[in-house]
Amino acid sequence: MQHHPKFYIKQRITMMVNRYEIRAANPDGSEGALIALAQQKRMALKEQVTFYADEAKTQPLFSFKARKVMDLNSGYDITDPDGKPIAFFKKDFGASLLRSTFLLEGPGYEGKGQEENQVVAILRRFVDLPFLPIHFVYHDNQGNQLLRIERQFALRDRYTVTVPDPRIDYRVAAALGVAMDALMGR
Repeated sequence: MQHHPKFYIKQRITMMVNRYEIRAANPDGSEGALIALAQQKRMALKEQVTFYADEAKTQPLFSFKARKVMDLNSGYDITDPDGKPIAFFKKDFGASLLRSTFLLEGPGYEGKGQEENQVVAILRRFVDLPFLPIHFVYHDNQGNQLLRIERQFALRDRYTVTVPDPRIDYRVAAALGVAMDALMGR
């Protein structure tokens, strides 16, 4: 397990794929070294995003993949390069009608992530404005914060991911950050 208490995710849109850079945060809060590069194929029947260690995509680090094709409630497995499970998440569709909500299970924790601002969540249902701050906060079942994903105002989607809980592997937090963008059609 690897823990990064803070990192950034930046989206880069290309013709056939969405690409995401995951960069460590330097002690002064600026963007640091590349820790992963994610790639999502557009219009795939079974959602899968693979994260790589380098720009050339020669070394896969981890991925998340839908358990089933077109089953909106099946969920996603986060796995290491050998296919071993790291964590699992799925959208809670009933709770997501008014505020997008995801359930998370990992080694030694279970929790729920939800859009922090109810007003912004409802407004997003009617109009997608790029300046709306979309913030997700994940808490464990005891109410302790697991992680926080904050979309920053920028031309391209940019997220700050804060992970105060040392039980959360950065791969889980990075997969969730990219999933919040990719699965919400950003």
